[in-house]
Amino acid sequence: MDMAGPRAARCGNGHDCGVSTFDFLTVAARQAQVLDDVSHRPWPLPVEPWVQAQTWEELAFLHWQVDADDLRALLPPELPLDTHGGAAWLGITPFRVTNLRLRGMTPLPWLSTFPELNVRTYVTRDDKPGIWFFSLDATNPLAVEAARRLYRLPYHRARITVEHRGDFVHFDAARPGATLSARYRGEGDVFEAAPGSLEEFLTDRYCLYAADGGRIYRTEIHHPPWRLQRAEAHVDLNTVSPVALPAGEPHALYAARQDAVVWALTEV
Repeated sequence: MDMAGPRAARCGNGHDCGVSTFDFLTVAARQAQVLDDVSHRPWPLPVEPWVQAQTWEELAFLHWQVDADDLRALLPPELPLDTHGGAAWLGITPFRVTNLRLRGMTPLPWLSTFPELNVRTYVTRDDKPGIWFFSLDATNPLAVEAARRLYRLPYHRARITVEHRGDFVHFDAARPGATLSARYRGEGDVFEAAPGSLEEFLTDRYCLYAADGGRIYRTEIHHPPWRLQRAEAHVDLNTVSPVALPAGEPHALYAARQDAVVWALTEV
C-alpha cells in the first residue's frame, strides 16, 4: 500500500528521528522537480520563487456531502463556496508531513516531520478555486506557531498518534473540544482524477485561503497531479467537523505520497 518506500525510524507520535544526507538530497531534488510539469495547473505559477517545500504521506481524503448553507454561514462573504454539481463538501484529511524545509535549507531533525489533521471545504476568488481550512491540528508547536503567524491559518497543537496495524493506518487526534479516531487504507489501482470529476474537485487545489482582520489572503501551492487510490475508511469518533455530517462512511481516497512547494502569503 505504501508507495513512499521504507519508513525512517520513528521517535513517537509519528515523528521520524531524522534524515540522512543522501535521503535529503534525494528528497530535495524530488521536491524541486514538482515544477517540471505545470501543464495541469488551471493558472500560471507565481513569478516569485517558492519559499518552502514539504511532503505529505499516507494521506486520506475523507469527504461528506453537507448542507451548502451550513458551510456558507461559516465563510467570509468575500469567499464564495465552491460546489461540484451544486453539492457542497466537508473534508477531513489526516496525514503525515515529512521533510518540511525552507527553500535552500535542509529539514531540521525532530521538527520537519509530524502528523497533521485538516478540516476543510472549498472556496473560490478571482477564478482561483482553493481550500478553506476550518482547523488544522499538528503535534509540532513550532510549526503551529509559524503557520498561524505567517499564513494566518487556524492551527492548533494537538495530541496525534499514527500507527500501522496490518494494512490500515490508525490515526487518532485530540485537543480540547475536537477528536478524531479513524482508520484507513488504500485499495486497488493507482489513478489520476479525470478532468471535471468529483475526485479532481476534492483533491486538485493550487491555493489556500485565509482571513484575518477583515482581509482575505491567498497562499499559492504547486504539486504534481495526485496519484490516488480508492480507500476503505472507518471513522469511529469525529467531533472535529464544524457542521453536522450525514450518517455512514465518507467518500474516501488515499494518496501514499505527494511533494509540494509553497509560496508566501499575499493579500487579495
